[in-house]
Amino acid sequence: MHLLNLTFGQFLALFGSVSALTLALYLLDRSRRRQVVSTLRFWTSASQPAVVSRRRRIQQPLSLILQLASIALLLLAIGQLRLGIPASAPRDHVLILETSAWMGASITPANAKSPPRRLIDLARERARAYVRAVPARDRIMLVRADALTTPATAFEPDRKKLEEAIAASQPGSTGLNLEQALAFARQIQAQSGRRAGEVVFAGTGKLAEREPDKLGLGNLRFLSVPDAVSNCGLRRIGVRRSSVDPEWWEIYVSVRNYSAAPRTVTLAMSFGPSADGLGSAPAGAQRIALPPGADREASFRLRTRAAGFLRAELFPHDAFPADDRAVLELPPQTVLRVTVYSEEPDLLRPVFAASPQVAATFRAPAEYSPQDAASLVILDRFHPPAPPLADAIWIDPPASGSPVPVRARVSDAPFTHWLSDHQLGAGLRTKDFRLESTSVFEAAPDDLKIGEVQQGPVIVARPGKPKIVVLGFHPALSSMRYALSTPLLFANLLRWMSPGIFRRWELNAGSVGTVKAPLDPDVRPADLRVVRDDGAAVPFTLRAQSLDFFTATPGTVRVLAQDREYVYSLTLPQLWESQWEVPAETRRGIPKFAVRPSESTGLWQWLALAGGAGLLAEWILFGRFRRAAARVSRRPVAMRKAS
Repeated sequence: MHLLNLTFGQFLALFGSVSALTLALYLLDRSRRRQVVSTLRFWTSASQPAVVSRRRRIQQPLSLILQLASIALLLLAIGQLRLGIPASAPRDHVLILETSAWMGASITPANAKSPPRRLIDLARERARAYVRAVPARDRIMLVRADALTTPATAFEPDRKKLEEAIAASQPGSTGLNLEQALAFARQIQAQSGRRAGEVVFAGTGKLAEREPDKLGLGNLRFLSVPDAVSNCGLRRIGVRRSSVDPEWWEIYVSVRNYSAAPRTVTLAMSFGPSADGLGSAPAGAQRIALPPGADREASFRLRTRAAGFLRAELFPHDAFPADDRAVLELPPQTVLRVTVYSEEPDLLRPVFAASPQVAATFRAPAEYSPQDAASLVILDRFHPPAPPLADAIWIDPPASGSPVPVRARVSDAPFTHWLSDHQLGAGLRTKDFRLESTSVFEAAPDDLKIGEVQQGPVIVARPGKPKIVVLGFHPALSSMRYALSTPLLFANLLRWMSPGIFRRWELNAGSVGTVKAPLDPDVRPADLRVVRDDGAAVPFTLRAQSLDFFTATPGTVRVLAQDREYVYSLTLPQLWESQWEVPAETRRGIPKFAVRPSESTGLWQWLALAGGAGLLAEWILFGRFRRAAARVSRRPVAMRKAS
């Protein structure tokens, strides 16, 4: 027999206080004698006040005893008196349910007639069995674990809510980070303020990263899920333009065998206008032999200038089809159309013939039209009747028709400065030459001064729509003709006019999770941007020439760096790299918690009823009800006079 809500000392203190107050009320009650008289006519006041005597003894001891007994019963009900051995203190358990991408794989039961079942279904069965085995007084927190640790419930005593949360758990897209999940369980148990129970992990134990040195807890229990699944999958795909011929795409594919037996698969590539493969044309196929747990790579080449979807697929499909196919969207090979109006086209022809991304058309100044369909117009030493509507480069224009005012005309001017901190002046370093004749411009505040002599700017760029660049001299007719600065200058001007034509693309298909992207040595951190398809920024870290970022959901992430764009199509699931080595001291299987043979029984309902009945009986036997009844019985009966 024991009290649940009060200790024995607390019960005695409360009962003693209430008993003392009740006894004082009985002893301090004034006694006055009640007299019934026919009239107050002969009643006279005494010269001295009547002496009120206090009771020296309790007149109704049975009433006092009944009240004290009733109060004791009510206090025992409040303290929840129970019969039996006191139960142990309730505990808080943490149930970690693996929801990694690998849990979406299917396993064939030993009974061939039974349909295949997903690993997540088996894990949910283990979790539900554990919830039903835990004593009802204990609380359980359900935690879903993949690359992130996500609490699904608080410490919950309601088993129905826990089973609903277990049923709602589904495989994610990332691998398992068990170290993070165990650290969270340890921390949340320390903060709960109650007795720590078990930390239970229900899953396969396939880790997304290499296992740390020690991964376990003293109170850890492992509910193993069998995962003898035969699976071969795509690991990553890399696509980039050929450095020799930009019409060709170079494709590299990595395939891994996750099974314990060797496998032979067929890797097929196709290219078409839709991501679902409709209307696609074959782009190549290879048969690959894969040893157990090994990776193999294959390479393909695809020639196209058009945009479309590159689709890689493994045959035959297996029990985990999520990594059997991947799709990459290839951008088109854009061409900058340039119209050159010049009397001497041979001076500029080598500059524009050097790049396959530029299609130049040469015309005489007499053929000029302001509505030229080209994206860029070159005006070589003449003043058109109307300025072009497209972007334009003016080479040594007449002072009367220059879009940027000419301040002066100078001769034999040494070159002094390049705008090297801007993309228009990137790579331009040569200063040891002199310009035989050049115009010096009066630049506006917003103009970019690309090149200068002592007298002022001689190459000016004006942002806006359309963009304008003005050169005060002809590079092919100056001492710059044989310098490396001339092709670099025109390359910078074309890149500024149309950034997309010189953009270097690198496309990758991989798994969600942490991505480590190597960058070229000349990429500056200030020029880096990492964004999703919707334009939202993605947090990243940069260590040396390695860019690291994380995404937990499938999608496309773009890394923009100057004239480069790295596209990561993160649609493949993140699978495991290693198997968790379960410590020897870890408990396994569904536990059988010990139940005491004489479980305590609560009596507070009966004690509360008995206490209330005792107070009611005391009021009827000794209270106002009895005194009122006595007064009625002693009242004289009125006599009517007989006539």
